[in-house]
Amino acid sequence: MHHTPVLHSEVMNLLDPKKGEVVLDVTLGLGGHAKSFLEAIGPYGRLIGIETDEANLQQAKENLSEYGKQVTFISGNFRDLTSFDIPEADILFADLGLSSPHIDDPERGFTFREDAPLDMRFDRTNGMPASQLIASLDEQGLAKIFWTYGELKSGRKLARTLKEAESVKTTFELKECVEKAVGFRAKTMLPQVFQALRIAVNDEMGSLQILLREGPMLLKEGGRMGVISFHSLEDRMVKQAFRTLATSEKDPVTGAVSQEAAFEVLTKKPVVPSDQEVEENPRARSAKLRAISLLAC
Repeated sequence: MHHTPVLHSEVMNLLDPKKGEVVLDVTLGLGGHAKSFLEAIGPYGRLIGIETDEANLQQAKENLSEYGKQVTFISGNFRDLTSFDIPEADILFADLGLSSPHIDDPERGFTFREDAPLDMRFDRTNGMPASQLIASLDEQGLAKIFWTYGELKSGRKLARTLKEAESVKTTFELKECVEKAVGFRAKTMLPQVFQALRIAVNDEMGSLQILLREGPMLLKEGGRMGVISFHSLEDRMVKQAFRTLATSEKDPVTGAVSQEAAFEVLTKKPVVPSDQEVEENPRARSAKLRAISLLAC
């Protein structure tokens, strides 16, 4: 299965994996970025890959089989990072985007282009599918999801339409509700609606918050952490977290530095895809890469 990782060369150049290093890839996916990390760290390096989607994990194991015991595979969510037996890492990497199989397999319920059960869970063994989430929330709760995660001004109207519907159990039933609520604007709003529900179903922002708090603590001196985000709210969270880590503490009275910052921001501005990459892979269009490094004591 061919898979082109987003911002591939930019990730490698910025995080600069070296021979013998330990890499923690918390969004293993199909192993696209992991393969490049493994080639760079050589036979004495080690990669730990975490993946929440069992189908993706099995495919990654097949794709990376040539590296044998160099790779440790963990089935789970990176929000549970500290519960896994993970060593300190030279590199921690996260790609927060959907993997290609999520989009390409209509039965997963991530796309409005095919009719299928409205699921949207990365891990189909846990949590509540999107259809149940819609049924369980009131109009106000749904409207909040559409505004917060989709920045939809018509979120309240759509929420009302969904609650009035007899059934919203498939992707096409959701699509019909969007069309009923906003008419001709549905074409441009559908991606935002599906995105908002997907983020809510998987608690993606909650997981990211935990990663940004706990991930940097797993880095060795000189270690690098890189995150690719695809949503403006995600990018703001990453930017703020990295900026805070790289800011020295000052005495509130004297203004003197009381504790030097332990981290350095490696990306003053986010790294974005080239025009050529966007042309070849339109899904990369909104990708933004930010990184920090842990300074030596």
